[in-house]
Amino acid sequence: MISVDDLDTELLSALRHNARISVSSLAAMTGASRATVATRIDRLVASGTIVGFTIRTGHETRSAGVRAIVMIEVLGKLADRVADQLRGLPQVRALHSTNGKWDFVAELEDRDLAAFDETLRRIRLINGINSTETNILLKTSKTGF
Repeated sequence: MISVDDLDTELLSALRHNARISVSSLAAMTGASRATVATRIDRLVASGTIVGFTIRTGHETRSAGVRAIVMIEVLGKLADRVADQLRGLPQVRALHSTNGKWDFVAELEDRDLAAFDETLRRIRLINGINSTETNILLKTSKTGF
């Protein structure tokens, strides 16, 4: 990793918002020359500070029915079995192992509250799950890192 200064931070912020923004636009926005902006971006890529450029599709930005984070506590040594069953549910968009009280954090998405309720019921019936805590996501104001 390289040392990141204010210009780098400003460039990273703009690129997070729109990875396709032109070097000319970045230069105008930051007050730096186009050559400086291009060199800085190349340096950020070469150093691994920027590891890729991406897009968000309409599917990702459209409002899903119900999205939530579910913290899951697993009994004993059943974590692998529980994880396999959770990964098998299409409503589980991501599954993270973690430390602390919760063994897993699952990101869920379902079409409506009734379907979401059924998904939670199915999760709670998985053998090895001791307890869960669910937080429904109401609004997303920032995505990505």
